[in-house]
Amino acid sequence: MKQNIFRTAGARSRKEYSLKSQTKAAYVEMRQFALGDTLLQMSKPACQNLTTGVVPEMGSRATAPLLFFLGLLFIFVKTLQKKATLPGPSFCLGIGPLISYGRFLWMGIGSASNYYNEKYGQIVRVWIHGEETLIISRSSAVNHVMRKAHYISRFGNKQALKCIGMNENGIIFNNNPSIWKMTRPYFAKALTGPGLQRTLAVSVESTRNHLDKLLGSNSTTTTSTTACVDILLFLRAITLDISNRLFLRVPMHEGQIVSKIQKYFDTWQTLLLKPDIFFKFKWIYKKYEKAAQDLQDAVEELLLKKQQELQEAEKLQDITDFATDLIFAQTHGKLTAENVRQSVLEILIAGPDTMSVSIFFMLMLIAQHPEVEKKIVEEIQEVTGEREIQNSDLQLLKTVENFIYESMRYQPVVDFTMRKALKDDVIDGYPVKKGTNIILNLGRMHKDEFFLKPNEFNLENFAQNVPHRYFQPFGCGPRSCVGKYIAMVMMKGILVTMLKRYRVHSHNGTTLENLKNNHDLSYHPNESYSLPRMTFTPRNQAEA
Repeated sequence: MKQNIFRTAGARSRKEYSLKSQTKAAYVEMRQFALGDTLLQMSKPACQNLTTGVVPEMGSRATAPLLFFLGLLFIFVKTLQKKATLPGPSFCLGIGPLISYGRFLWMGIGSASNYYNEKYGQIVRVWIHGEETLIISRSSAVNHVMRKAHYISRFGNKQALKCIGMNENGIIFNNNPSIWKMTRPYFAKALTGPGLQRTLAVSVESTRNHLDKLLGSNSTTTTSTTACVDILLFLRAITLDISNRLFLRVPMHEGQIVSKIQKYFDTWQTLLLKPDIFFKFKWIYKKYEKAAQDLQDAVEELLLKKQQELQEAEKLQDITDFATDLIFAQTHGKLTAENVRQSVLEILIAGPDTMSVSIFFMLMLIAQHPEVEKKIVEEIQEVTGEREIQNSDLQLLKTVENFIYESMRYQPVVDFTMRKALKDDVIDGYPVKKGTNIILNLGRMHKDEFFLKPNEFNLENFAQNVPHRYFQPFGCGPRSCVGKYIAMVMMKGILVTMLKRYRVHSHNGTTLENLKNNHDLSYHPNESYSLPRMTFTPRNQAEA
């Protein structure tokens, strides 16, 4: 019994001892945990003091510049979004304007305009000289610009225009609206009315005279009746002679003047968009300056001859013409001597500069399309018979007229025009600021809209009347080509007179497709590569 009591008491003491040991261990563990927690809590205020004391100070220094940068970025993005309403290359921190301007200098105005319209659409924003420039080939926008009086100014480097005499002189690139308005009526008078009535007879006579000289004077004659001709030189001589007979009427050396005109045109084309720094180094552009001055001096000599004739004339009405009106205007203080010289120069170069190339393209198309030649010759024979073409025949030659129009549409020479906005405007929903340059890409417009076979040479494109808005070879509105009516008469007179007498053939398989061309200020053969030649065969022999 005692043993059991003792055993029970021992067991209890061992349990109590074990419980005390466990309690003591737990107490020690809790003390250690409490110490760690205390240390942790002691460490927290230090961390909080570091964060609340240092970070706010650093944040206050960094927040202001960060917010300023984000504000600038927001404005920049909004600006890009606003400008993106006009399709075109990106501004890209100024790189875009440099690339687009470089493309115009490298490719030429015409080729660069086609490149951007093809890539971005019918209305494109680019930069030339760092100035915003729109290239437009949509008919509605083109007509808007042409018909508005606040687009009568053109653009180009001022130093270049001074070099070629066009800065505030003449009418082609005269950017002074008041002087342009004062000068244009003299051109309008000469190119309409009695002058227009005389044009056909003068064109026929000049063409016939040059054709009569063709076989006898051509050194490359292959037979007694066939001649291989430097066709552009031949056409330039004809058109210059016609212009002289109509507007100046003084003796001149055609070959020398034609050569000077070509160098003048090359200068005009080369310098027009050059940067200002180009003109800081005279030795670079000295040859261009000389080329322009040579033609200006030649025109000055022709004007002196004209003035002498006027002084010696007994009846002024017998020699009154464009040059006479200008000289009288200068005498009365209405025009400056520089403006008179430039106006005469411009009316003389129009034929050799653009019309001669237009007629060359027409002759090439006739050589490539014998079925078209057949229709034209049959109509000429039906209307004129054995006699020369007369003014009363012009409206009857519908096939000839449609052929001329289709040629100018399919293979244009001047296929764009340059303008500058004189005030803020909206074009087809796009805002346009004052001073914006504009290139109206007429050549592309003529192949983008309306025509049934826009990429083919086909007289069916003009089988029906074409709305004026879709076909603008001479433009429209206040700054349209002042010589558009006389140009059509001259082209009809030259073509009909030639085709009545000769068949034309391209030389050595040359076609418009393989002909080397430049597409800058105008579209014309690259004569530095090779001189275009054509063979003339008398029609009676060709048909025998």
